[in-house]
Amino acid sequence: MEYRYFLPYLLVMTIVTYLVRVIPLVLMKRKITNRFVRSFLFYIPYTVLSAMTVPAILYATNHLVSAVIALLVAIGLALFKRGLIEVAVGACSAVLIVEMLLTVL
Repeated sequence: MEYRYFLPYLLVMTIVTYLVRVIPLVLMKRKITNRFVRSFLFYIPYTVLSAMTVPAILYATNHLVSAVIALLVAIGLALFKRGLIEVAVGACSAVLIVEMLLTVL
């Protein structure tokens, strides 16, 4: 990328990001009362976070098998209401163990 295009790209990105955040505030003058729309808006942050996190998990290790096992361990620990640190340590431990097993085999 040539550096002479950096500032125009930055300016366009800034304007687009600003408009995406400001337009709903300008258009919505009153509180949203529709149950379907409120429910939809409630789950958007979780959906976006999942859409960004799951692909990163699957491609963060040397083998897809270790990533899938770590993801399953993390989901299992989260379903048993474990804390964030415990889930992260469990998933990292699963990756470590599986990667070590795969290098031995």
